[in-house]
Amino acid sequence: MSKIEPGKSVLEVDELMQILPHRYPILLVDRLVDIVPGEGAVGIKNVTFNEPIFQGHFPQKPVLPGVFMIEAMAQTAAAYTSYTENLDTEGKIVLFMGVDKARFRRPVVPGDQVRIAVRTVQRRPPVWRFEGVATVDGKKVAEAQFSAMLAQSL
Repeated sequence: MSKIEPGKSVLEVDELMQILPHRYPILLVDRLVDIVPGEGAVGIKNVTFNEPIFQGHFPQKPVLPGVFMIEAMAQTAAAYTSYTENLDTEGKIVLFMGVDKARFRRPVVPGDQVRIAVRTVQRRPPVWRFEGVATVDGKKVAEAQFSAMLAQSL
């Protein structure tokens, strides 16, 4: 595990990078807030025009792809679970197992700050099920149920 102080309610990006293997440009969580062990947490994603995806999706009218919203939910859940359960992730990787009931309600565009609330629905290590809801300015932009497992590194 990392050298992150236990019991924090906010993790900054440098602390998230101690937990998650992702790096720019695919690290999609800038901060983890409202961390409540056994319940859930909120990931913060600040969307900027400088992100490489907007060179092609779409240059004249940039919109964050829905698959990136799902990935941001998964990263939020992985960071929350690894941190609160003090998981030993050395030599391991979190793998998606499935996504259900994904819905995209509004476009996410540069300048938006996305709040990604995740909560654990079922916990049977090495498998977890989560629900995620993403909002911008209090309005729902995406939601999904998803499952992941902690596996030996590929």
